[in-house]
Amino acid sequence: MAIDYPILRQWKFPEQVSSYDETDCIRYALSLGIASDPLDEEDLRFVHEDALRVVPTFLATVGAPGAWAADPRTGIDWLQILHGEHRMRFHGAIPGTGQVRSRTRITRVVDKGPGKGALVVTERTVTDSASGALLATIEHVSFCRANGGFATSTHPGDAPLDALPVVPASEPDMAMEMPTLPSAAVLYRLNGDRNPIHVLPGAARQAGFDRPILHGLCTYGMAARALIRVACQGQPGRLGSLAARFSAPVFPGETLRAEMWKVGEQVRFRMVAKERNAVVLSHGVADLRL
Repeated sequence: MAIDYPILRQWKFPEQVSSYDETDCIRYALSLGIASDPLDEEDLRFVHEDALRVVPTFLATVGAPGAWAADPRTGIDWLQILHGEHRMRFHGAIPGTGQVRSRTRITRVVDKGPGKGALVVTERTVTDSASGALLATIEHVSFCRANGGFATSTHPGDAPLDALPVVPASEPDMAMEMPTLPSAAVLYRLNGDRNPIHVLPGAARQAGFDRPILHGLCTYGMAARALIRVACQGQPGRLGSLAARFSAPVFPGETLRAEMWKVGEQVRFRMVAKERNAVVLSHGVADLRL
């Protein structure tokens, strides 16, 4: 079964109301490797309930629509999906406990051509359930590797999102190295993403990988961790947006190096798997607040 463009563009997602507490925020921070040094007082602010600081990318894990693409009516071969890009804009501080309302819609279905796959873009708005205040806008780009070639003259598909910028050719202005545990994916999946390619060797092989890979959103969250620590002086509220492309898989146990360049009020960045010298997160850009 192939992608049916009209069906996908009109796909209905149920509105979700999700509650979370300090334990959820702390578990998320731990899954990013924060406080791997338990004597690091800057990190402890993200894992102790007294005046808890929340990594804003935590909202990527709250109220997400789940494995909706596994529904056969989508026509998507869901075991062949990769996370292509992720873009988040933060509109306000993220409290340590709360209830949020998530509304998701499909905004683009892009045909890259036969044998080249398709891109499906969902947009999710996250608001505070009590006040209605907008907390975050999230764009999730799924690369459906097995689903290119669906376009017709009647339904040619949508244009892709504007391209993300490349990093400068110069040496980075800032850098931070972060080791990952061999069990990092087993821990990160407790945030809600139970895709078996991250934990079961057989499922990973079926998807074309030698062994389970780390969740892309874990790498993305680790980029946020580095930006907050190095570019935002430990203040998560200074991170206004974060966008990046997932360019290669990360294998749990590798060391990730965040390389950052200051460009005006933005920071451009990439994440490199140090042992392989492989760029695993590219075209990274973050807006900073003063």
